Amino acid sequence: MRLKNQSILFVAIFFSAFLAHAQDFTLSLIVLNEETDLPMENAQISITPCNCGGITNGAGRFSIDLPRGDYTATVNYIGFTKEVLNIGLNRSQVVTVKLWPQEEQLSEVVVRAKRILDNLETPQMGALELNAQELKKIPAAIGEFDVLRGMTLLAGVNNAGELSNGLSVRGGSLDQNLLLYDYAPVFNPTHLFGLFSVFTPESVSSVDLYRANIPSRYGGRTTSVLDVKVKNPYTNKFKLSGGVGIISSRLAIETPLIKDKLMVSLGGRAGFTDFLLPLFSERLKNTKANFQDATLKLLYLPTKKDQISFTGFFTKDFYQLDLITKIQNINAENNQFDFRTLNGTLNWTHSFSNDRILRTLLVMSDYNPKTIFPEQQSDNEIEFDSGINYLSFISELTNTINEKVDYYAGVQINKYTIQPGNLDPGNGNSILPVDLAQENSYVFSGYGNLNWLLGERLKFSAGLRFNHFVFVGPYTQGSFDDITGELLGTTFFEKGAGVKTYNDLEPRLGLNYKLGEVTSIKASFARLNQYLQNVYNSTTPLPTSRWKTSDPNIVPQSSDAYGFGIYTGVADNTIELGLEGYYRTSDNNLTYKPGADFFLQEYLERDIVQAEGKAYGVELSFRKPKGKFNGWFNYTWSRSLLRSQNERLADRINNNEWFASDFDRPHVFNGTVNLEGDPYNTWSFNFTAQTGRPYTVANSVFKIEDLDVPIFLERNNARLRPYHRLDFSWKVSYGKNPNRKWKGDWIFTIYNVYGRRNPFNVYYTQRQGAEDGAVFLDSPLGSYELSVLNSPLLALTYNFVFD
Repeated sequence: MRLKNQSILFVAIFFSAFLAHAQDFTLSLIVLNEETDLPMENAQISITPCNCGGITNGAGRFSIDLPRGDYTATVNYIGFTKEVLNIGLNRSQVVTVKLWPQEEQLSEVVVRAKRILDNLETPQMGALELNAQELKKIPAAIGEFDVLRGMTLLAGVNNAGELSNGLSVRGGSLDQNLLLYDYAPVFNPTHLFGLFSVFTPESVSSVDLYRANIPSRYGGRTTSVLDVKVKNPYTNKFKLSGGVGIISSRLAIETPLIKDKLMVSLGGRAGFTDFLLPLFSERLKNTKANFQDATLKLLYLPTKKDQISFTGFFTKDFYQLDLITKIQNINAENNQFDFRTLNGTLNWTHSFSNDRILRTLLVMSDYNPKTIFPEQQSDNEIEFDSGINYLSFISELTNTINEKVDYYAGVQINKYTIQPGNLDPGNGNSILPVDLAQENSYVFSGYGNLNWLLGERLKFSAGLRFNHFVFVGPYTQGSFDDITGELLGTTFFEKGAGVKTYNDLEPRLGLNYKLGEVTSIKASFARLNQYLQNVYNSTTPLPTSRWKTSDPNIVPQSSDAYGFGIYTGVADNTIELGLEGYYRTSDNNLTYKPGADFFLQEYLERDIVQAEGKAYGVELSFRKPKGKFNGWFNYTWSRSLLRSQNERLADRINNNEWFASDFDRPHVFNGTVNLEGDPYNTWSFNFTAQTGRPYTVANSVFKIEDLDVPIFLERNNARLRPYHRLDFSWKVSYGKNPNRKWKGDWIFTIYNVYGRRNPFNVYYTQRQGAEDGAVFLDSPLGSYELSVLNSPLLALTYNFVFD
């Protein structure tokens, strides 16, 4: 009996062990794209030692039942990195695998060259960066991503409306921002009345915006730096991309010319919208607009330690406004504007080692704006043209001493040649030709910057830049009566003679202290000087604005900017929060005197005022960069104020009291939301709302010969209605098969979805009798709002890549 019980026990233990050993568990793998968190269909799964596997379904999931044991699972997807997992299977489990997009397989020499440049381009702390992928998610007015429109969605960055051709950063004016395109300055960065930027979309690699701790390698502006980089054509195969749209079309190629030695990329874009404008308004039937831009980049790798690149950039705009204009006794049938930019950058980078790199650049930028006035009842055209020619030499050494200390030091020489303006009357007899004297100046600079990691938590950045500015002849200097402002006499300086010099030191400082793994506080200080400025009497400095370098009468602008902020991550650092405050004081800001008319004036100093300024604000930002639901929100409260300091009553603005600058927007909210529902559809929404821009209301009206004339005693004493707008885009992608050579997508965009009639400006005109009496009552003048868009703007664009 005892033996029988022992046998039964032995059999029970044997079968229990056998069943336990034979029990299967379910192994499930979910494969996601690391960048987008979207599921990856048809990813290949290989499992050893069972020599089994399969592919993922539409949800990116693969499941298999396996006995207890140790397994190695390999996950492959063409175009993405391979992932190898070691799994101890003793229970049913779900494993999530994220794959990174894999760059094309490049030769060793190209990979080495790319690594050198990546080390060199690492941004200094304090930079805000949007790469090309993030820019593409922003709903644009024409179905393609846009650099400037993307920047205006960041905290503290703004413009003056649809027709504004530039950026206002933290209350600064448009000319106080340095805009660089592969190291070459861009003086007019927009197409089509300021609707979008001139930077060729397919050529843009990344965009860095410096608002606070501006690195010492940058100089010449007092508010910010927008550094747009052109993609380097690191490629071993031919690639074609582009887009076809209603408003503009684009095409770009990348290809090797000599394998592992010489590579090229070329992108171009053109837009012809003359036939579209009458569709929006009968009033626009004679309005014309067309534009072109192109970017060329050549990359040559002569040795393992050297790379030489050349970037060429060309952009041209022509547009006509069907308005009757009178400027300087010029009666024009309409206004025609013709702008052309031609830039070139030659860049030689030599690597002494992976940590020590010397970069030398030659930069040229030539900007030539032209205004054409077709005379009324005549075939004669009067032309006004001006221009800026910029030449620069830069040599900079970057050295990484160890993982805690790195520095760079360099020299820079800039030459500015400005043609203030020429007026060619054509074959007319009523207008005299005008040829303003050319202006020449140099800026010699030396700079250095040190980044130092002090312990585990504190990072310190210190920079210093020295500028020596020289204004040279030929030049005719005027002297004026302090009371009447009348010209008393002139002094002439020969060609090359030194007229005026300015020497300035610019310290820069940044601190970054980590309070924990995901929280840090930052503080910054920057002093900057500006020797080139743009004088204009509207928020859009066209067509009669004027570029001017400092001289004996116009002192360089200067500013001291302070910043402090706290930044943290929540929800496993998937959400980024930031709170930043700033305060900036400035001197010698250029603005026009009351009643000034500086068009074709020989002595510009008689029509401008150099005012002191202050700008301050608080910026709150929220960003969720990944996941099916991603985007960012930000809110800014800020002020931007100016004050003249003139003794003469006629030169005072608002009686020397503080007044709002043209870019004073106390409240600004921006929100961008992207919903990536599946691999084929992406919906994007962008909403912006802000306080109305300041403008000037007439204080009174007086009558001259039955004509009512407004009197303006104050500047920017009222505000336009608040500005708000909603944009939408729907991107439909196909060709997701990684083996497919041709990939494309359609983008449908609605700009200004609910047709908000946002005011751009308010103007006054003489009333005709009792016209609009219910609106204007007893006022002798009528005031009218000017809006750029009164309805939604729709665009459909097809984008493609052949790789």
